Order: sequence, then C-alpha cells, then structure tokens
Amino acid sequence: MSLPEPTDGLGPWQQFLCRACGLIYDEGEGDPDSGLPPGTRFADIPEDWACPICGVTKADFEPYVRRAKTAPMPVAAAPQRRPGVVIVGGGISGWSVAEAIRAEDARLPITLVSACDGARYHKPELSVALGRGLTPDALRRETGAAAAARLGLRLMADTVAVGLSPERRSLRTTRGTLPYTHLVLAHGARAALPACLDPALCWRVNDLAAWSSLHAELAWRPRTVAVIGAGMVGCELAEDLARAGHAVTLVGADALPLPELLPEQAGRRLLAGLEGLGIRYRERSLVSGLSRRPDGTVALALADGTSLAAATVIAATGLATPSRLVRGAGLAFDRGIVVDPATLRTSGPDIFALGDCISLAGQPCRFIEPIARQAATIASAILGRGHPAYAHAAPVIRLKTRSAPIALHGTPVAGAPWHVVEDSPQRLAMEQRQGGEVIAWLAA
Repeated sequence: MSLPEPTDGLGPWQQFLCRACGLIYDEGEGDPDSGLPPGTRFADIPEDWACPICGVTKADFEPYVRRAKTAPMPVAAAPQRRPGVVIVGGGISGWSVAEAIRAEDARLPITLVSACDGARYHKPELSVALGRGLTPDALRRETGAAAAARLGLRLMADTVAVGLSPERRSLRTTRGTLPYTHLVLAHGARAALPACLDPALCWRVNDLAAWSSLHAELAWRPRTVAVIGAGMVGCELAEDLARAGHAVTLVGADALPLPELLPEQAGRRLLAGLEGLGIRYRERSLVSGLSRRPDGTVALALADGTSLAAATVIAATGLATPSRLVRGAGLAFDRGIVVDPATLRTSGPDIFALGDCISLAGQPCRFIEPIARQAATIASAILGRGHPAYAHAAPVIRLKTRSAPIALHGTPVAGAPWHVVEDSPQRLAMEQRQGGEVIAWLAA
C-alpha cells in the first residue's frame, strides 16, 4: 500500500517504468521484498538493485509520468444517450486504455468486455512465480469488479466477442450486442499449439487463469515436468519450475535454446546456466505426439523414434493472434491486426488496437513496455486531444533466467554476424554492426 503524500520537500511520489518488462516502481510503495520500504525515493535505490520481475538494474528504468486523474462517475449514473467506448480485452492493454481515458474524461461511457474475470495482474510475473512461492491471490493485484468500480466503467466479465460490424458500429458478444462510438481491440494473443499436441494432455500458460490451474497441480509435491519449446517463455518456465523443486526436461528443436534470437556463445551460456539448476535439455527434438500412459504420466513421442515421459507437460510453442473476429469484419490482418504505426488505428472506422494482438510492418508487437504509450495515444485520439504520435522503439529484451541473465538491446538482423566484445567467466558482451554502426548488443 502506498504511503500518504510525502513531507520530505521533494514533491509527490514519482513512478519509474522498467523498459524491459513494463513494471512500474512507485516510490510510495517501494519494493519491500527487495529491502526497499515504502517511501524509498528512486534516487536512493542502490545501483545494484534489480527489477523484481525481470532482473534489469536501476539504469534500465525511466521516469513514468502518471496523468492527473479525474473522478469517474458511478457506473449507474453514467449517461446512456451515447454508446461510448467499447474495449475488448481484460488484460494489461485493455485496462491501460480505460485508465488513460479516465485520466482525462470522467463521464465518457466505457464498457470493457473480458473473456475472463478481468482481474488485474502483471503478466510477466507468471514465468517467475512458482520459484518464488507466489499464489494466485498474491499475483492478483485488483479484482475486475474493484477496478471497474474505481474507474466508473461497465465490466462484462466472462464474455466473448463473437462478431463485429464496422458499418453498424456494433460488437456482438455472448451476452448481447453492444453499440459503440469507438472500439478498442486489446484481446491479446493465444498460445499456438501444433496439431500434434493434444490440448487435453498439455498446459499452455498465457494468463492467470491457466497459471492458477497449473499451480494447483504442482503445489502439492515435486513432479517430473516436460516443457516443449526452448524459446524465451520455455526457458523462463523451465528455470522457474526447477527452482520450485520439480525435475524438468526442456525439449528444444535446435542444438541450443533461443537460436533465432541469441548468437551461439550466448546460447551456450544460457544452456550452462539451465543445466546448472538440474534442467535436462533434449536438443534437436521434435515432439510428434502425446499419449496418456497407464500410470497416469504423459508419453512424448519424438520424431526420431524415441520418447520420454512426464507427469506434467507444458507447451511453450509460441503465440498467435486470433483472427476470426477481425477477418470476419474485413479488417486488415497480417500476423496480427494491422494498425497505423503512428495512430494505432485499424483499417476500420474508429477502431483502434494495441498490445499483443497488433502487428507493425508485419511483425507482431508482443512487448509490455510500449503498452502505456500505446494506450495514451489511443485515449487522446478518442477524446480529440492533441498528443504526440506513437513512435515504436524496440524495447530491451530481458530473459528472466537468473541462472544466466541475458539483456538484448536494439534490433538484431537475422543472419548478420555477432562480434565478441568481452568473453570472460563473469561476463559476455557482443554486438552486431551494420554500416559501421552498432545496431544490436547483448550482455550475459
């Protein structure tokens, strides 16, 4: 809980945004788990303090300007003469747009449609929560009902958007049709599951509800766990599970984890860190099928004819943006909802999109850090306020593996050579150059 306004003469409590994972450090709240009591000014934080979510240092935080908020009207008293804004998605993106609108306008009707209960939580925590002994209640920062009451909006929880008519300005849901003046699509991306993986036999961890169910299965005793996919999420989950006491096998399609993102030297350092925690890495392995064994475990059939068994199987095989709703409405779609890179408008009139569900120049935009700026851009457009155009910049990519933390800056070019700047037992530093300029660099 944040302290009352300060009396140290340094002004109001300030907030600072982690450029890697989007965590906001609030001086009034501090970080008690890391030894920073409420009221710790950012300037007084030790330089070696690390973000409690992704592990970056103080240098990777930047000031976060919190807008002055207006007091919202009670939901029941909101005027109904105009349809108002409809937001699809009860995750970080959807709530961020609602917050940004309410910071400027207390009366505009807002309806937020959420396929889940709309609880507010910080999604990057899901891949580090088991090892830290966190529970679903500890991860849940605010219930959807409480957030809706605080912001004076209508929450339609456990409701799915099933149809969209841009011409009629209406959204069809499982609880009826909603008219709108502006529509914001913030429904994120879903776990992409290959056809060979039976969804009844493997977990996909992409939201708090799924993580809560997995937590219930793993909370009682150590289990053998197979994680399929050695990308960022797969590596982070594998480490988190190992730290929680489970016997983990990480199944990767290549010789090293994260081959599409990391050069070989960094991949080897990451693998050594994971193996140091007892994680077994099955390299160059493709899963061709899953089946339930008589003893209740799951058998993973591998393409080379071998197999392995685990009590719990988790698929970390990437994300895909649901396309049925937007394609059915005739909106442009290219690996995500196509938006104007400066305004975040879709190809439909008065329809905006942000977060995991959008694509910029054909590339999915699946980062937490830009969401606050995206939400501010959309809110200003809806309210007719002047606002600088959204300018996308590649955020710091931080692998939340404490056994081998890796930070990647800039925009790497696939296939371009990496040059070693430093390679010692304590540190690996590499960079990529193009035309004499450094375009990407990493530290591990």
